[in-house]
Amino acid sequence: MKKTSLLQEEKRSTVLFLWLFYVVFFVYEIFYNNLFPTFPWSDVNTKSRVWYDFLFVKFGVMIALIPLSIYLIKKAKTESVKYILFFCYFLTNLFSDIFYYKDSTLPYTSGNMVELVVILFSPIFVSKKFTYYITLGLLLKYVLVGIFIRDILVLFPISILIVLSFISFILLHRFLNYIKALKYSYDEQLESIVKGVIATLELKDPYTRGHSERVAAYAMNMAEATGKFKPSELNNFYYACLLHDIGKVNIPDSILTKSGSLTDEEYDIIKTHPVVGAEAIRDVDGIADNIDVIYHHHERWDGKGYPGGLAGENIPFLARVTAVADAFDAMTSSRSYRPALQFEVAHQRILEGQGNQFDPQLIELFKQIYPQWVNIAKTYRKGVDMRGGEKHENSQTE
Repeated sequence: MKKTSLLQEEKRSTVLFLWLFYVVFFVYEIFYNNLFPTFPWSDVNTKSRVWYDFLFVKFGVMIALIPLSIYLIKKAKTESVKYILFFCYFLTNLFSDIFYYKDSTLPYTSGNMVELVVILFSPIFVSKKFTYYITLGLLLKYVLVGIFIRDILVLFPISILIVLSFISFILLHRFLNYIKALKYSYDEQLESIVKGVIATLELKDPYTRGHSERVAAYAMNMAEATGKFKPSELNNFYYACLLHDIGKVNIPDSILTKSGSLTDEEYDIIKTHPVVGAEAIRDVDGIADNIDVIYHHHERWDGKGYPGGLAGENIPFLARVTAVADAFDAMTSSRSYRPALQFEVAHQRILEGQGNQFDPQLIELFKQIYPQWVNIAKTYRKGVDMRGGEKHENSQTE
């Protein structure tokens, strides 16, 4: 849902940009080159055939880009439209300026209104990459023109470009800060809601107290150690980890609080919690992207897990990460029928699960970050009751 929303915003911004670009482009070129030839810097009598040849080429290229832009937008490749448009415009203007002024006795003049629109409206995409692309591209154009025509007057449009780019970057910076503030506020609210839901689960099953936070901390540490994920991806993963056991709210209290071993029928009911939990967060923006973490965190590398019986790399990667974190915390947490295992014992059992219960590569990583997990556990012990844990699944899953 979030990805669709972002694509729609990118599409709206691109369509608006195209309208602004083409309206200014056509009006300016006609206005500048034909309707008012008496401007001091534009004498129609001094314009050579080369000027008009390049003018026709420029119009042809820009018109040809209209159906291409429409096609790319329909194919959901909207982001590339603005880059292609600017690149083609950059090339046609570069060559027209060089060939027109290179052997001309006229002083170099530039007053391109289209460039002003491109620079000042580039912040609407809220993209540093595109703003840099525009700024550096136009600076390169004037530097190349100055080198070829050897006219110091190119310093004037360069100075104007620098001032306008500075204004553009100020606007972009303000947009980005505003978005960052909104995102931070949203994340705080989402985390509060998630932890409120977890607190409700802990009231239902006191033995899960602190379990979700510790599993999220272990899993985040391992995911970061892989170096495969952006901070924003890890942020959403964190919320999914916190809610990995949320489906247990659907489990009867008589099963969750049972002090003895579970029957096969009771265990079958326990095994429904990943499916129930995944359905519960399916439409939650910011968490639904990691629904596989909740649905598949009890799958095993050898295919003997649940609910899908997936094996090996068919198990989503972050679900594999969560499985290791979940098992480690389950073993190092107290339960009604046994005390918490020592870290060294849990460490050895995790290693024994390499290649059958857990992803072999992740266990190799676990060996490296194990001391950090011990520190995480000690940190939570200081402020969190360590009675959490998956109360009845040990004998069947560890």
